[in-house]
Amino acid sequence: MNELNVKLSLAPGADPERAERLRALFPMGEGEADGLTLELDGEGLSLRWEDQVLRGDFARLLPRLRGGVSGELLVRAAKIKNLPGQQTVLDATAGLGEDSFLLAAAGFRVKMYERNPVIGLLLADALERAGRRSELAEIAGRMELVVGDSIEAMKELKQAPDVILLDPMFPERQKSALVKKKLQIIQKLEIPCNDERELLATAMAVGARRLVIKRPPKGPWLAGFKPDYSIQGKAVRFDCVAAPADKLNKLLAGGK
Repeated sequence: MNELNVKLSLAPGADPERAERLRALFPMGEGEADGLTLELDGEGLSLRWEDQVLRGDFARLLPRLRGGVSGELLVRAAKIKNLPGQQTVLDATAGLGEDSFLLAAAGFRVKMYERNPVIGLLLADALERAGRRSELAEIAGRMELVVGDSIEAMKELKQAPDVILLDPMFPERQKSALVKKKLQIIQKLEIPCNDERELLATAMAVGARRLVIKRPPKGPWLAGFKPDYSIQGKAVRFDCVAAPADKLNKLLAGGK
């Protein structure tokens, strides 16, 4: 299960019983061949590499919630008008879950998939801590995490969600000199998406009402497939495909 040689370190204030549970769930390496250390302290888990620290933290998103989230580009891209009941989202590439959190804050029920077990642990820790804070607990309660391969999971789904969200890591991102520090650590763990067409085709075949794909503002379409429309911001773009299963044959035929 452990893809990298990550060492678990206990800092002052760490719960030793929790550390033992972590070791049982996630066999750690004894060395630091990748320069990564998973540290447990009084606040929770963090991943450390050189002078950088990565910790899941939904509390830092609170300022974005105070004015409501209906204006968030992601919420606008995912919200399906005139659909009764609570809308559901499958986040196939969860990372640290910040996009999922914004969707849950907007009322969606979100199921997150994260394939890397280290990032999955950080996300699980962030969810646990959010559940203990009164201003975050209700939102966190609408989020469910599965640590595993979303492509395989989507192939086995019995019921399609309303929306599928894709934000895979792509090889071209690693060439940028402007990569944020947080992404530098994630890139040491995550394997870039080497088969965009498989990911997209699997998501389209699920039968969701809408597919939302997060992209850099000037980035190419995923697998070269033209979306129905896009919602563009300064830092991000959301490409949207309505009734994606109806367009699957077009993708498989190589159409745009």
